[in-house]
Amino acid sequence: MKISIGVYICHCGSNIAGTIDVRQVRESISTAPNVVVARDCQFMCSDPGQALIKQDIREKELNRVIVAACSPLMHERTFQQTCESAGLNRYLFQMANIREHCSWVHEDRVAATNKAKAIINAAVRRVGYQQQLETKTIPINPATLIVGGGIAGIQAALEIAASGSEVYLVEREPTIGGKMALFDKTFPTLDCAACILTPKMVNVGQNPNIHLMSYSEIADVSGSLGNFKVNVTRKPRFIDEDKCNGCGICYNRCPAVRIPRKRALTLDGQVLREVSLAASRKEEVYSHE
Repeated sequence: MKISIGVYICHCGSNIAGTIDVRQVRESISTAPNVVVARDCQFMCSDPGQALIKQDIREKELNRVIVAACSPLMHERTFQQTCESAGLNRYLFQMANIREHCSWVHEDRVAATNKAKAIINAAVRRVGYQQQLETKTIPINPATLIVGGGIAGIQAALEIAASGSEVYLVEREPTIGGKMALFDKTFPTLDCAACILTPKMVNVGQNPNIHLMSYSEIADVSGSLGNFKVNVTRKPRFIDEDKCNGCGICYNRCPAVRIPRKRALTLDGQVLREVSLAASRKEEVYSHE
């Protein structure tokens, strides 16, 4: 099939036309290989601009379309839908950014015009290689994995769970709470940190949509969007979890050396005092491997 390309250049008010000689660019690109029609319009994203593209696709049997305008992030989908409504596959459309990449970053009108020609010429060469694609719908797993059980992870888990989706919250420490659990007050209101955090921690543990995996780390992630597979390494507890109520007596009575053995209290880098973490224990301290 012979490639027939339509090129449409947007003035974007004065955003493009104020720096680039649009007429000169249009005349130059009209002689490019496989270009059947080249037009310019004050606002290509407007209804008249889109109607112009649809009309040319039907009447001139275009099988490729290029719009030279703003960023694809703004209007690529707009023009894809325009092409599709005229019977042209949306993936046979190409957008050339001559606003952010050209007119907005140059003051020299001649240099900006020449650069715009080069950008659109590159799009003409590229669009000829594009092929029709079809959009497919595949099932996805709506469950969400959140790595880190600090206040941000806790809040995200609660909000996602409230929407009805399953959440897997993985925290490498034995308990969730993160750095906020170490604070006395929060900035800027000086509210009690524990008063804000602890109800949320309890809600995480009680929410049936949240699967909490503390003292665990991500080992491997595979798969693709909507179908990820994650392996989580669960660290050993050395306790009977069915009987443990978190009283902490076993921790205080453990004969192993605590790491670190000393905690240094500093002020502006100066060590003020070292507190032995094993000093209060009367029993003999053994190292544990």
